[in-house]
Amino acid sequence: MLGVAGLLTLLVLVLLLAAYRNDAAIDSHLGTANAEVLWVGWDRTIVRFETPDGAVHISQDGVLYPDGLTEGQLVHVEYDVTDPNLVRVAGRSFTLAFLPVGTTIAITWLAAAPLLWWLRRRAGTS
Repeated sequence: MLGVAGLLTLLVLVLLLAAYRNDAAIDSHLGTANAEVLWVGWDRTIVRFETPDGAVHISQDGVLYPDGLTEGQLVHVEYDVTDPNLVRVAGRSFTLAFLPVGTTIAITWLAAAPLLWWLRRRAGTS
């Protein structure tokens, strides 16, 4: 149980680090555009935008921080000019991940702690 809770904690912290690195990549090669939301699904939100060179890009991996977007909506995005598939909703950042990461860690340990206590106590009485 301790290993599972520790592994889950590590995974969500790595997820937070990945979001930070994506933001840093976008910030280091920042491009901006207006985008149209093409599709909103449970696992990704796809947007289409045009870069200054006239190329049209569709974010196959999905836009970062898509909460609240709806199909057909126009939204301002920021993207990495060296990798236009790395795109986020303008004004949003990895800090939005603090709440879900913190909540996941808290729930994990709130569930694991009593179970660990119970298992330890049970092992002591056997």
